[in-house]
Amino acid sequence: MAYTPEKIREIVAKQRRFFRSGTTLDVGWRLQQLKKLKAAVISHEEELEKALYEDLGRSKAEAYLCDIGPVIVEINEALRGLKRWAKPKRLYSGLMCFPSTSTKVYKLPYGVTLIISPFNFPIYLTLGVLVASISGGNTAVIKASSKSPASTKALQKLINDTFSEEFVTVIDGGHDVADMCLAQRFDKIFYTGSPAVAKHVLAEAAKNLTPVALELGGENGNWCIVRKDADIKDAARKIAFFKICNAGQICININQVAVAEEIADAFIETLKSEFVRQIGEKPEENEEYPKLINDAAYDRCQKLAEEYKDRIIFGGTGNRETGKFAPTIIYPVGIDEDIVQKELFCPLLPVVPFRDDEIDIAMEKIADREHPLAMYVFSKDMKWAKKVMSTRQYGGGCINEVCIHMMVKGAPFNGVGHSGMGAYHGEWGFREFTHPSTVLTGRTYFNLSLREHPYTGKHEKRKMFLLKLFER
Repeated sequence: MAYTPEKIREIVAKQRRFFRSGTTLDVGWRLQQLKKLKAAVISHEEELEKALYEDLGRSKAEAYLCDIGPVIVEINEALRGLKRWAKPKRLYSGLMCFPSTSTKVYKLPYGVTLIISPFNFPIYLTLGVLVASISGGNTAVIKASSKSPASTKALQKLINDTFSEEFVTVIDGGHDVADMCLAQRFDKIFYTGSPAVAKHVLAEAAKNLTPVALELGGENGNWCIVRKDADIKDAARKIAFFKICNAGQICININQVAVAEEIADAFIETLKSEFVRQIGEKPEENEEYPKLINDAAYDRCQKLAEEYKDRIIFGGTGNRETGKFAPTIIYPVGIDEDIVQKELFCPLLPVVPFRDDEIDIAMEKIADREHPLAMYVFSKDMKWAKKVMSTRQYGGGCINEVCIHMMVKGAPFNGVGHSGMGAYHGEWGFREFTHPSTVLTGRTYFNLSLREHPYTGKHEKRKMFLLKLFER
């Protein structure tokens, strides 16, 4: 379908009429829609797997692990918790409001929401956000990525088979279509993507003062710190797995590793062995190894590899025809070099050596840059590791692990600063797509004259006494 501003305006108007009908306010109705979505994901599983393979070269197992399965988990969590999340909170109004003692805080939907989703996890980062929107009682216009056309087509079919356009619809197209959407007055926008585009989204949203949630990657990527006391084999195994996953096209992926120079050689050799063990000698020929999203992404990766070819100690090979580029270790890299000051979003892995007794210097340099979406540390020194994780500015992370913090039920997924704003997953997603509204129910009898004029004269002393009494 060729979209026009008029067509998109019509879709938004239709959804706004439906929202104002009050249908979405009923929690029971929302639960029904979530059940329908779950059934649809399950029934369309094969189509989604094929689409993810076509777009990203994902194996069936990786497609389920990273995209399809997490959606079902997200829906299940909402089904179990929604009634509790949506229940109004009762508050004691206090003596100042006497005799009106009943106050409730309602969790109300925003209305018509816009979800702009990315190419790298086109199913999960679309439907996972949709779960939060539905849970909150909203309608949703989804602008799916043009870079993953097969997944977008599969999403359109799934949504069209499940919901009416006035409730949920999927729009495809490029940046021009995204701008058509942003030109409309939405009640909430959720964008997943790059910080550069996020600034544009914010600027457009500001025209209508529309609240925005952003899930970004961070401009200097996500650091992984490997101290000299770390379990080298364990760290290398986990880092290799994560760098292979989706060919590095993950917003929380390890952008670069900082390793204590005392163990650097041993770590690198172990990391090489892990890459080979997990994905083979020629990963670009391995059917299970994912591909880069398009020719432009492949060319960027190859160009950067070419710039650092003298320091490539593992990998560096690829096949443009298939879009696959091998996991590539670049060593040594200085902490101030350009390659570790931007998000790579590909299988290149710069390794930065540091003296272990100068770890604080390295951490300060990292802290001076834009806040990442994730941070990972490997060390047996739990005191140091916990201090780092509790004092630095980042979205989320792990100690002696990678990535799986985002799989924890009930835990928020979010960034800070250049890596995002807002949070979702489970109840956090419900909160992101609702706003609190405080309602006090007044009494029609025994009203106090305390708040009323006159305040001066013979009334002043008594009223001041009562006011101060009520403060307690």
